[in-house]
Amino acid sequence: MPTSEQRRRKPSQAEPTPKSAIHPSDSAKEIPFPVAGIGASAGGLEALEQFLGHVPEKCGVAFVVVQHLDPTHKGIMTELLQRITPMEVFQAKDRMKVRPDCVYVIPPNKDMSILHGALHLFEPAAPRGLRLPIDFFFRSLAEDCQERSIGVILSGMGSDGTMGLRAIKEKAGVVLVQEPASARFDSMPRSAIDAGLADLVAPAEQLPEKMMAYLRHAPSIARAESPLDEKDRSALDKVVIVLREHTGNDFSLYKKATISRRIERRMGIHQIDRMDTYVRYLRENPHEVGLLFKELLIGVTSFFRDPEVWEELRNVILPEFLAPFPAGQTLRAWVPGCSTGEEAYSLAIILREALETAKPKGGPSVQIFATDLDPDAIDRARQGLFPANIAADVTPERLSRFFVQVENGYRVGKKIRDLVTFATQNLIMDPPFTKLDILSCRNLLIYLSPELQKKLLPLFHFSLNPSGLLVLGSSESVGGHTRLFSAQSGKSRIFRRRESAAGEVAVAFPTPFSASPGQTRGAAPNAPPALESLQVQADRLLLQHYSPSAVLANDLGDILYISGRTGKYLEPAAGKANWNLFAMAREGLRHELLGAFQKAVREKGEVTVRGVEIRGDGAVQTVDLTIKALTEPEALRGLVMIVFRDVATPKGKSAGRVRTAAASGEAADMKEELRRAQEEVRALREEMQTSQEESRAVNEELQSANEELQSTNEELTTSREEMQSMNEELQTVNAEQLARLNELAWATSDMNNLLNSTEIATVFLDKGLRVRRFTTGSEKIFKLIPADVGRSLTDIASTLLYPELSDDAREVLRTLIFCEKQIATHDGSWFKVRIMPYRTQEDVIDGVVMTFTDITGAKALEGKLRQEEKTFREFFKTMPFPAALHEIVADAAPGDYRFLVVNPAFERLVGLQARQLIGKSVREALPAIDTARIEAYGRVARSGEAEFLDEDSPEKDLRYRFTIYRPAPGRLACLIVDVTGCRPGLG
Repeated sequence: MPTSEQRRRKPSQAEPTPKSAIHPSDSAKEIPFPVAGIGASAGGLEALEQFLGHVPEKCGVAFVVVQHLDPTHKGIMTELLQRITPMEVFQAKDRMKVRPDCVYVIPPNKDMSILHGALHLFEPAAPRGLRLPIDFFFRSLAEDCQERSIGVILSGMGSDGTMGLRAIKEKAGVVLVQEPASARFDSMPRSAIDAGLADLVAPAEQLPEKMMAYLRHAPSIARAESPLDEKDRSALDKVVIVLREHTGNDFSLYKKATISRRIERRMGIHQIDRMDTYVRYLRENPHEVGLLFKELLIGVTSFFRDPEVWEELRNVILPEFLAPFPAGQTLRAWVPGCSTGEEAYSLAIILREALETAKPKGGPSVQIFATDLDPDAIDRARQGLFPANIAADVTPERLSRFFVQVENGYRVGKKIRDLVTFATQNLIMDPPFTKLDILSCRNLLIYLSPELQKKLLPLFHFSLNPSGLLVLGSSESVGGHTRLFSAQSGKSRIFRRRESAAGEVAVAFPTPFSASPGQTRGAAPNAPPALESLQVQADRLLLQHYSPSAVLANDLGDILYISGRTGKYLEPAAGKANWNLFAMAREGLRHELLGAFQKAVREKGEVTVRGVEIRGDGAVQTVDLTIKALTEPEALRGLVMIVFRDVATPKGKSAGRVRTAAASGEAADMKEELRRAQEEVRALREEMQTSQEESRAVNEELQSANEELQSTNEELTTSREEMQSMNEELQTVNAEQLARLNELAWATSDMNNLLNSTEIATVFLDKGLRVRRFTTGSEKIFKLIPADVGRSLTDIASTLLYPELSDDAREVLRTLIFCEKQIATHDGSWFKVRIMPYRTQEDVIDGVVMTFTDITGAKALEGKLRQEEKTFREFFKTMPFPAALHEIVADAAPGDYRFLVVNPAFERLVGLQARQLIGKSVREALPAIDTARIEAYGRVARSGEAEFLDEDSPEKDLRYRFTIYRPAPGRLACLIVDVTGCRPGLG
C-alpha cells in the first residue's frame, strides 16, 4: 500500500540517461521501497561483511555504502562485498537508479547524493582530510526518501555521519548503529550514540534482523488523507496524557500527524502493531516515556541552517537595523526552541560580524536568551562543544575566529559563549522574554497546531520592541497576522514588528488556547467573550427563536453585534462616532425603546412594546419591539437582545364626532384645565430632560474616571507582566550562573587534586609577577600564606639560591620560551625549577607558571655516582697493564665507540698520549686495529658477556690477551695482558 508521502509527491520524468548508467525498466517515479545508507570508515570492511552477510534474501531494501576510501587507489570494495552477499553489488555511477535487493558502493575520490531515486556523483569540494561524504549522502537520503530512509553507522574514526543522521531523524527515518564494543574503531558509532540519535544499537551481524523487524512494523497510522479512527484517537490522547503525567509537558497542541508519526517510529522499533498496545507498554516502561519525549522534541539543528537566510540577515537586514543603536545600549535577542545551541551561536556570530562592519568604533552590547524544553539539550548547549564535522556548515574563517579546536571537535570561543544565556523554558506555558530587538524562532511553529500558532504570533509581537525583527523558518509565515508584522524579505521569512492599536492584540500569560468542543479546558475567569464567539452564538439563537432584524447590546446599550438590516430603526448620530443604541434610535422610537430596555434589564426578563410609530424619510413605520435580557448561553449572559418586527400601519383613523357649534362652558373649562395640565407636563418634561442631561454629564464623568482606572489597571497589569518576565530572565541568568559556578567548582577541585597528587610545588604568577595561586608544598620554598595572593613574588622570602629568578621569569614572558634550571637551597636541598608561559583557553599569554620538582635524592645519587666514577678512574689509571674504557654509542658501529679513559700503560703500548685518544672513536684513533677485536666489541656490547681474545704482535714478537667486558651500562672496558711467556715452546 503506498504511503502518504508517496501519494503526496508528484512523479517527475527522468532526463535521458546512458544505458550503462541505469538499470533497465527504471523510471523517475519516487522510490516505493526503503533505502539504507551505510556509513563506515576505518575497520569498516569487516563490519560491512558482517552486516551484508546477514541480510536476508528478497528483503526489499536498497543498500548504498559510503566509506572513506583512498582517493589515489582503484577501489576493489565491489569485488570484496560480492563474495559475501547474494545481492548484486555495483560501483555507483552518475545517475544510476537504485533498485531493491542491490548494493551500491561509492567510488574513490567522489561525493555522492540521491535525487528521485538516482545516485549522483560529484567531485569533492573539500580537501582531503576534511571531507564528510557520509554526512553529505545521509542529508540527501533524508530529503529524497523521507520516512523510508534508513541510516546505518558502522566502525570508523571521527564523527562523519552524525549530522546526516540528524536529518534522517527529522524526516522520521530510522537510525541503526553498531555497538561500539564490537567495532574495531568506535569513534563514529559512539558519536552517533552520544548525540542521542541511535534508535537501535547492536553488533553489525544483528543489525539486519533488527532492521527487518522494524520494517515489518513500519509506520502506517499517520496519514494526512486518512484521519485516525475513534479507537486510535483515544489511544493517541492517552499517550499525550501519559507524557503530561511523567514530563509535565502537554503535547496536545502539537500537530496530530507529527505526534502519530513519531509514535509509530517507536512502535516499529519495539515491533508493536496496535497503538493501544503501545499505550500499555508506555505505562509499564517509564524509560520509554523519556525516549518518546526526546523523539517528539525533534532536536534537529545545525550551524547556519539555510545559509542564504543568514547571509541576507548579515549583509542586507542588520546593517540598516543596527544603525540607530548607540554604543553602550544592549541589543536583546531571544531564540526559543534552541535545541543544542547551534541556532543561538549562529545568531551570536552573525551579530558580532555585523556589528564589526556597521559599528567598527563601538556598538551596542549583545545579550541573547536561548531556551528549550529539553534540559539535556540545554546542558549540551551550555558546554559549547561540537563534533569536528561542523566544519561542513561553518567556514574555516569562522572556525578559526570563533571556535577553539579541542581533541574531539570544536568548542565555542569565550567571546561568543558569553553572549548567550541558556535556560529551560516551556514556550507555551512560561512567560516570554520582553523588550526584545530580535526574535529568531525558526522551524518550531511547523510542529505546532494552527490554533497555537495564532496565539504565539501575538505573543511574539508583545515581546518585541517597536520595529523589532522576527525571523521564521523557510516553511513558516505570520499567516493572517499581517497587521502585526510586515515582511522584510518574503523568501527569507524575516519580518519587522508593526505598531498596532491598543487592545487590538490580546496576549495572556500563560499563552491561552481555546479548546475545541468536547475538551475540558476552562477559559480565563471574567474574560470578555470574543467577538467571533458572540457572533456564532447570537446567530444560532436568532435562527432558533427569531427571524427579523435584531441587535445585541450590553446593559448600557452599546451595540456589540447587528443581525439583518436595521437602517429603518437605527441611524448613526451626527458628530463623533457613537455606537450606543439610544443615540442611534430614529424619531418616535427612542422613548419607548429606553423605557422597555430599562425594564427588561431591571426585571431580567422579556418586554414587548407594540405599535410603535417611527417617522423617517417622509413615511411612518409601525414596529413591535421585543427586548430580552439574556441569561443563557453562558457566553451571552448579561447582554440584551433587541428585535424589531414590522407591522402594518393603519391607512386612516376613525372620524371624530361633529362638535356642536354651541360649546358649553363646561367644555371651555375642561379645555383650560387641559391646557394647564399640558403646560405642567411640558415643564416636568423639561425638568426631567435637564435632570437627565445632568445625570448624563455625571455618568460621562464617571465613565471617564472608569476609563482612567481601566487604563491604570492595564498599565499595572502590563507592569506586572513585565516584572514577571524580568523575574523569569533573572531566574534564567541565575540558573546559568549556578551552572557555571558548579562547573567551575568541579574544575577547581579536579585541578587541586591533580596538582596535589603530583607532589610538584606550583606557583602561578600574572604578567606583573604577582602571585595568583600556589599549590601545597610551595610554602616550603617560599614563605607563602593565603594572604600573599596579589603580592609580587620578589617581595617574598625564598630558600632558593636563585637571585635571577625574576629576570628569568620576565625573559620567559618576553620570548615565550620555557626555562629549566637545577637550583640548590640554603638547607642543601635541590629543586628542578621550570618556568613556562601561562596560556588562557583563547591562547593568550597571561603570566607564567613555575614548577619546583624536588631532586634532592637524585642529586645525592648523582654525587655518589660521580665519586664512584672518580675512584674508578683513579684505580683504572694505576693499573700495571694497559687498559682503556670506551663509551658505547647507541645505534653506532662498534668501531665508532669513543675512548673515555686510558691509563699510562695503554699510552705506552699504542704510542699515543691520552689527549690524542680521549673523545675519538676506536677506528679513528687506531686505524690499524684488528677487525676481530672490533667485532668482539660489538658482541660484548650487545650480550654483556665478557670475551677473551689473543693477538700476536709480529713486530715485537709478543703475544697479548685482550679481556673485553662491560663494567656498567653504556661502558666497555678492554684490559691488555702480555702473555708472551705463556706461549707454547717458550720457557
